[in-house]
Amino acid sequence: MNYQTYKPHKDLESIVKFYWTMEVPFDPKNQKQKIVPDGCIEMTFNFGDKIKRYISETDFILHPNAMVMGQRTKSFDILPVGNVDTFAICFYPIGFANFVKTPLENLVDKETPISELFGQAKAYELEQQMIQAINTRQRIEIVETFLLKILSEKNTISNIVKTTVEALLKTNGTTPINVLLNDDISKRRQLERHFKKQIGISPKQLGKAIRLQTTLNLLLNKKSETLTEIAYESDYFDQNHFIKDFKDLVGVTPKEFLDNEHMALSALFYK
Repeated sequence: MNYQTYKPHKDLESIVKFYWTMEVPFDPKNQKQKIVPDGCIEMTFNFGDKIKRYISETDFILHPNAMVMGQRTKSFDILPVGNVDTFAICFYPIGFANFVKTPLENLVDKETPISELFGQAKAYELEQQMIQAINTRQRIEIVETFLLKILSEKNTISNIVKTTVEALLKTNGTTPINVLLNDDISKRRQLERHFKKQIGISPKQLGKAIRLQTTLNLLLNKKSETLTEIAYESDYFDQNHFIKDFKDLVGVTPKEFLDNEHMALSALFYK
């Protein structure tokens, strides 16, 4: 399994977290892998064989070859049917709304072909350029040209959304929303409305996803000895609160996560 990350152009670094590539040769012993919420939106290009995303224990859909995966409020399982060769753009929570008019709440927990977001002609041209590119560096240049062109034409993120996301990222998702808004109920309604459109999920859901990333980092890199220590380092009220939130988002307990071979792909992102 070959997983690599790449930094974006300086004009995109506040919007794009990183680019990543993954190459995995087919193995008939491959098992389902669980993907967990991370607070980000991703645009992915698949140059390998199809990838199944399970919608139940046995039923699945096939990922489009060029798609956007919206915010995730729960984990899901995937399984490649052959070789994996993927390039992806990982956007910060406030990043992707700069490029589309579609309310991002319409993209939550599902895959959307890029043709539905950018139009058939633009999407086809971009996908063909990415397929014909000879290496990762060329693919990065292609997507950056595409994104910077759109960025020059539009679109501003609501200030209340921007400052809230920045505060959540700065505090690893632990700051209560009422504290950020000084208990102003009218501002909270405004924030919820803008957040759903520009981020896709609520501030509370994003905070949970961001905090999960911190706990996974501690858990997988063994930076804390016990679950209780992880809970307190991540600002949970207690271990039970931590385990409940973890299971709500990941689908299993922290201990089950560590012991589960279906988590190998998710674990790779934190090493």
